[in-house]
Amino acid sequence: MLEEPSLDPTRQTLDGRLIDALSAALAHRAAAGPTSPDAEALMLRGLIAQAGDPGRKALLLALFGRLSAQGGAAVIAAGPAAQTLAADRFGPMQAVDSPEAALDAVTPDTSALIDLGGGRPWWGRLLARPDLRVVGALPDAPETAPRALLVGAARPGPTGDDRTFWVTDATLPDARIVETLAALGLSARPLAASGGLKLFVLAGYVQGEDGRLDQAPGSLKGVIGAAPVF
Repeated sequence: MLEEPSLDPTRQTLDGRLIDALSAALAHRAAAGPTSPDAEALMLRGLIAQAGDPGRKALLLALFGRLSAQGGAAVIAAGPAAQTLAADRFGPMQAVDSPEAALDAVTPDTSALIDLGGGRPWWGRLLARPDLRVVGALPDAPETAPRALLVGAARPGPTGDDRTFWVTDATLPDARIVETLAALGLSARPLAASGGLKLFVLAGYVQGEDGRLDQAPGSLKGVIGAAPVF
């Protein structure tokens, strides 16, 4: 015979306090208005450091992502990996059929998380779209390669632990491009290639106006944004 579960009054009180705290946090975030991606990253990194327990990092990342989404920072997704990663970090979101549709949907209040897979160099379009920038990348742990890029209308700034995304049409082998960038003082690794374009990850925050990149391989090339690492 099934037994009816009993309610724990102490647990109910604690859960009620948690819901009240989250509701208050959402209200305060909405009242404070939007902030820059780098400011949010610095805030989140501080919370992770205060938590102390590395096992809580994933919880804080997911909680902070959902607070941001509920606070008005909408996220849409394009591609299966992006949809999975976005659901894990931000909760339920709108999905669109193509990277192009996702880029077209970006506004000051809406970001797009787009798959790097699929063989379409959609990220190359950002070279001609200075109004759009990569502001995040998932997964965002330092030991993992990103599978999807978060594109927004804001210009990202340095957070103290970042990676920069750089596109080139250079036909040299990846290893040769990496060597050339290393000689310029830039640590790089290949991330994606398609349609005659290559996407590299540069360690740290590198500005698009960095003079070293003028000497980098390729004629069509440039920084398309940066993302914090947690």
